[in-house]
Amino acid sequence: MKLDKVMSISGKPGLYELKTQTRGGFVAESMLDGKKITVNLRHNVSLLSEIAIYTYTEEVPLREVFQKIQEKENGEEAISHKESKNKLEEYFSDVLPDYDEDRVYTSDIKKIIQWYNLLVSKGVTDFTKPEDEKKDEKESDEEE
Repeated sequence: MKLDKVMSISGKPGLYELKTQTRGGFVAESMLDGKKITVNLRHNVSLLSEIAIYTYTEEVPLREVFQKIQEKENGEEAISHKESKNKLEEYFSDVLPDYDEDRVYTSDIKKIIQWYNLLVSKGVTDFTKPEDEKKDEKESDEEE
């Protein structure tokens, strides 16, 4: 499963996998309990592949942050998202040293670590770019 099929739904815990499209939205399956829900257009949905984290120089795609956590943890789960604020911030600064501390809150760090641990526990460990994105980048580099 790729990150472009995994989403966060505002107001709902955990992550969801996109299963199928419907007329007014889509069906998603909870990665926490396996229950399927119908999501319509009034829900605030974020695909993990579209989320980026602020640093002082740029925005880093979430999948790159997940890759860095994966390298740090040798593919295993990270620390608990329930650790103290100081531990979480220290851990995250090890992973992404130049993250913007004014725009990335402790609640964001908790969510990122919780999502990473959930994905790893479900066997999702491929955080590389999808092939079509790689091709798009090569084409735009060649045009320059």
